[in-house]
Amino acid sequence: MKTTGVIFFPAFDWAISPTHPEREERLLYTRDQLFEEGIMDMPGVTEYHPRLAIAKDVSRIHFCIPDIESRVTTAHMVSAGCALVMADAFMKKEVKNAFAIIRPPGHHAMTVVHGNRGFCDINNEAVMVEYLRHTYGVRRIAIVDTDVHHGDGTQEIFWHDPDVLFISFHQDGRTLYPGSGFVDELGGPLAYGTTINIPMAPKTTDEGIHYIIDNLVLPILDEFKPEIIVNSAGQDNHYSDPLANMSFTAQGYAILNQKLKPDIAVLEGGYSIETALPYVNMGIIMAMAGIDFSNLREPDYDPSHFKESPKNWTYMKSLVEDQLAAFRGREAVVEKNRKEGREFWGSSRSIFYDTEYLQEEQRLDLRMCPTCCGFRRISSGCAHRSGRNYSVECIAIPAACCPDCASRGLAEYESLKKKKGGDHIYLQDRINDDYRTFETKTGEETII
Repeated sequence: MKTTGVIFFPAFDWAISPTHPEREERLLYTRDQLFEEGIMDMPGVTEYHPRLAIAKDVSRIHFCIPDIESRVTTAHMVSAGCALVMADAFMKKEVKNAFAIIRPPGHHAMTVVHGNRGFCDINNEAVMVEYLRHTYGVRRIAIVDTDVHHGDGTQEIFWHDPDVLFISFHQDGRTLYPGSGFVDELGGPLAYGTTINIPMAPKTTDEGIHYIIDNLVLPILDEFKPEIIVNSAGQDNHYSDPLANMSFTAQGYAILNQKLKPDIAVLEGGYSIETALPYVNMGIIMAMAGIDFSNLREPDYDPSHFKESPKNWTYMKSLVEDQLAAFRGREAVVEKNRKEGREFWGSSRSIFYDTEYLQEEQRLDLRMCPTCCGFRRISSGCAHRSGRNYSVECIAIPAACCPDCASRGLAEYESLKKKKGGDHIYLQDRINDDYRTFETKTGEETII
């Protein structure tokens, strides 16, 4: 009988501060609850053990400034490695599905990493997605982010990737960090419609979220036909979470998981350490393992407190209709963008690292290739806490790039090396699994 794989990594040696909401107790109460209820002794659940990710795993996704060693701790490498353990177990058919209950979390970490933002340094799901592609040849993947905070890092990483469908439902960004994830954020010009955001009003209940799952998320997944579904399993939509203002329950999360049927779930946020996380995590495992969860309830649960307002119903029905239309019209928009005849599409943005109070200024240029998703050049500048100002250039060549884009991306990297502009020049060549850093001051090139 195939089982549900589960892995724990509480990261005892990593914390932003001793009293910070993102601390080891988030997982320890869950582990106690699962063992007390005997969930881990059931034949439908198999526990796995952590391992380290390696530098190449991280480099497939991130440009760490100035390098991986400076930005990423051992705890982060183990957390990402746990997601890879679950990916291996699923792809080798050892388990029918898998849940990585891990920290530190990752869905706010973007392509370029100058520091910690939203409690995240590296993006565990994104690292796992590229590992699946590189190791097993998987191409078409869907990520459904159920964290109360918009998964802006995962969105940015796959913004220009038409083969990764990113769906995020979250509390409206006008009322909560990171202040993004609006309905008009639909993906880059060559990947339009494969980013779908579902900003929800505060106090949205199980009933409202399940309506969105049934009428928007599941139809889109059915039409996109991903090879693998990943649940970026944030649990701070819970009614008791201290950092948000939603009205989801443990039973609601279990039903959501039963409907979604993710192949791999990876824990993200959730900061109601004693009154929510043990019940929600248990509900997710029970749903994934096919164990009856009908009696799962928080001690203070009162159904009379969870009623959806008529105003919110009107909003959600309109939201579902609009986002479904955007998804279904995506190919026409991409085709129109290709025909505009521009060689490059560019955008500039400021990125705030709230944990470390850093401000990054970034410019991205995408080659508007007529046949593939194009290569990217990213220029980034940021003043670090050490007082050091970093100015870097990054070349990203996706694995799905055509030969012309690949050769032009490599030529751009060599050209930047000769110009010696900025402090470092980075190459991310996923086609050849080749990752390099050129330090302009010394002229030394490091191959990862």
